[in-house]
Amino acid sequence: MADAEERSYVDYEIKDHIVTIAMNRPEKLNAVSDEVVRQLMTAFRRFDADPDAWVAIFCGRGRAFCSGADVHQRQLRSREEFERLGGPQGHGANSGDLLMQSVNWKPVIAATHGYVLGLGLGMVLDCDLIVAEEGTQFQLTETSRGLGSAKHWAQFHFRGAGAFGDEIAFTGRYFTAEEALAANIINKVAPKGTMMDVAWKLAEAVAANPPLSVRASVRARRWYLGEYVREAAFQQAPMKLYLSEDFHEAALAFKEKRKPRPFKGK
Repeated sequence: MADAEERSYVDYEIKDHIVTIAMNRPEKLNAVSDEVVRQLMTAFRRFDADPDAWVAIFCGRGRAFCSGADVHQRQLRSREEFERLGGPQGHGANSGDLLMQSVNWKPVIAATHGYVLGLGLGMVLDCDLIVAEEGTQFQLTETSRGLGSAKHWAQFHFRGAGAFGDEIAFTGRYFTAEEALAANIINKVAPKGTMMDVAWKLAEAVAANPPLSVRASVRARRWYLGEYVREAAFQQAPMKLYLSEDFHEAALAFKEKRKPRPFKGK
């Protein structure tokens, strides 16, 4: 059997100017490790560099789009590692760089189903258009894990989610595809079993236009989104929440499959 480092966690296909980039770690519900992020970066850069690739659909194989960060790897590092890395991500494995730095203005459509949690939700909200299968469950897990949700708050407000985005950022509760559509967070809800069909039709509608014309709009959108997200990150960064006792306890409780002990605000 191949080493974990050698395994492919990302599938890449192209047809009719449309690329499908699919996370393929179904046994872990596509939990995102450092290696998954690096392979996704390679895939998105391949999409960006290919002149025949005009639109991408970003999805996940198996029962869920993404269950979030691989907690055992990214959130249970030693304090020395967190200080050296400046957060839970490994070197060259910041999921926030996938679209904002790896793809120069080509449109990306997220096609989601099952669960979209934590880091997975952040990646989806960076996408330009979002399709969710009916019944999809979203959650901003960073709030309950003690990591803070400033980036997601900014993404919600950029999409016009307003008071709903405030509620989700403060409570971290689950919300459905139907709620997300009503709050302007996503573009379409697809009937069960049709998520990829709906996403493909949307991609075809985008690809039917002159690609440079589309990229002009994507470029403007990404610039303004980036301003929102960078400002939010700037406000949260000095708190270094990944070094807090509450974050450590929340991650440990997840590993040990128990409820966290009372938080201390430390």
